[in-house]
Amino acid sequence: MPSKWKQHLTLQLPQVEANPIWVHACSMGEVASVAPLIDRMINLQHRIHLTVVTRTGFAHAKRLFGDDITISWLPWDLPFLMRRFIQHLQPSLLILCETEFWPGMLKACKKQNIPIIGINTRISDRSFPKYYKTRKLWQRWLSAVTLFLAQSPIDAQRLQQIGVPTTKIKTVGNLKFAIQAPDVDANQIRHMIDPSAQRPILIIASTHADEEAQILSLLNKWQHIQANLLTLIVPRHPERFGDVEKLLQKNNISYTRYVEERTGHEQVVLIDTMGILTQLYTIADMVFIGGSLVDVGGHNPLEPAVCGRGVVTGKHVQNFRAVFDDMQHQGAAIIVQDKEELGAAISRLLEKPDELKQLHTQAALFMQNQNQVLDDMWHEILPYLTPHD
Repeated sequence: MPSKWKQHLTLQLPQVEANPIWVHACSMGEVASVAPLIDRMINLQHRIHLTVVTRTGFAHAKRLFGDDITISWLPWDLPFLMRRFIQHLQPSLLILCETEFWPGMLKACKKQNIPIIGINTRISDRSFPKYYKTRKLWQRWLSAVTLFLAQSPIDAQRLQQIGVPTTKIKTVGNLKFAIQAPDVDANQIRHMIDPSAQRPILIIASTHADEEAQILSLLNKWQHIQANLLTLIVPRHPERFGDVEKLLQKNNISYTRYVEERTGHEQVVLIDTMGILTQLYTIADMVFIGGSLVDVGGHNPLEPAVCGRGVVTGKHVQNFRAVFDDMQHQGAAIIVQDKEELGAAISRLLEKPDELKQLHTQAALFMQNQNQVLDDMWHEILPYLTPHD
C-alpha cells in the first residue's frame, strides 16, 4: 500500500495510464456502491484511476479490483496540491460519488476543462441546512460540475435550492441498487459460523458506540424465545473490535471471535474481520442495520436485501432515507423508534416465522424492481466517454 500521507501531499504520485477516467469515492460504502459502474467500464476497456479517503475504502477497492485499476489517496484539497495531482493524472473525465464536493478539486478540473459528473448525488437531512446557508459559495463551486445524477427527487430539489441549474440535474436513482449478491458458498460459510447448521442467526451489522450495549441488554429476552439463537455482531470500524470484546466480557456473554473455533454454546460471534459482511448476509435469518439506534444516519440496507433479507433498523436513517422509506412501504424493512421497539420487533420475528419469511420475500421483490439504475446511469455518462479512454 502506498504512503497515505505522501500521497495526500502529492510527494508520491500514482503511476497511471494516460488519460484515465478518474473516479472518486470517499470510503468503503461509496467504493462498494460504485463497483458495478467501474466493472462495466473495465469490461469495455476503459482505464480507471480511483481515489479514496479512508483506509477501509482503499483496502476494499484492492479486494474488489486488484490490479485492474490504479488506486491512490486523494490529495488534500489545497489548490497547489490538487493542481499538481490533476496535471499528473490528466483525466479525461471525473466521476464524483455522492457528496464528495471538494472546492479545490472542482476549480482545478474546471481550469483544465475536465468534465465532471456527480453520480449517486445526495444531500442529507443533516447537511442540507449547512449547504443552504452557504449556497452562494456552493453555487459558484458547483458550477464546475457538468451533470448531477441525483439519487432521488428530494436530492434533485436540494441541488436546485443551493443554486444548481435544473438543466444540470437528472434523477436516475441510487447506484447501490445495482449490487449483486456475493458469489459465495453459503453452506460453507454457514458451517464455519455454525457447525451444527441448526441455529437461527441474527446479524447485528455495522454497529457504532453505544449500540452494542443496548442490543446486548436484549439478548436474554430473545434467547428466552429461541434458546439456540446465535448473534453475529459486526462493528462498523475495526478500531472498535477491542471495545466490543471488552463489553462482551463485562456482561458475561459467551462469545468467540470470527477466527476462533465455535463451541456450539456461544451466544455471540464477534466479527473482527473487514470485508465479509455481505457474505454473511447470505446465511442470516434476521438482520439489524446499525448506525440507527444512535444518530449516525444508518447504513446500506440493500446489501442484505439483494441476498433476499429484509431488515430491521432504528429511526436514524437519514443517510438512506429514500431507500428505507421505499423498503418500509413495500414491507421489506421494519423501522423501530428505540431499543424497546427493537426488542419487540426481533421477538415477534422469532415467534412468527411466517412474518419473517414475508419480510424476506418482499426484500427480494424490492430489489428485482430496482435493477434498471445502472443502465440509466450508463446512458447519461456514455456521451462523456471519449474513444481513447
